[in-house]
Amino acid sequence: MSVKILSSTLVGLDGFCQDPLAVLQQADNGVLAVLHNNAPAFYALTPQRLAQLLALEAAAQQPNDVTLDDSLFHSEVAPIATPVGKFAMYSGWQPDNDFQRQAAIWGVALSEPVTAAELATFVAYWQAEGRLFHHVQWQQKLARSVQMNRAANGGQPKRDVTQVSKTDYDIPDGFRGE
Repeated sequence: MSVKILSSTLVGLDGFCQDPLAVLQQADNGVLAVLHNNAPAFYALTPQRLAQLLALEAAAQQPNDVTLDDSLFHSEVAPIATPVGKFAMYSGWQPDNDFQRQAAIWGVALSEPVTAAELATFVAYWQAEGRLFHHVQWQQKLARSVQMNRAANGGQPKRDVTQVSKTDYDIPDGFRGE
């Protein structure tokens, strides 16, 4: 019988190595996913959970059709898109693709997507602070930050000061330029 084992309990490899039995005993349903660099390294089961799974297999009275997926043999494991748990802000952090929709759910209506300059300013500020928050909390902070900065500028993103508008090239009437 093919069985897919899902785990809602995640732990880092370092945390698992410190006290594997204690971590495993606290796992939901006796199943634990151990992560390394935000990607699953391996899964661990309590003896009780393994006994339950083997009993289910025996009760099915079907021949064992356990197959291994080819993806298990590839060494390239795609990292989880967002870090698990709380983390400090880091260079390269990005909000989710549907950030504007999520911000609207949180009560922050953004008329335009977050600009690269707004995101860079936010990341630089919080990177220096060194505070730890979950990914969703960082996104909420970004939404409020963008909302406040745009409110101070009439609801629009700040103008790029390195960009010269065409009106700056126009010569005003009555000006001779001498």
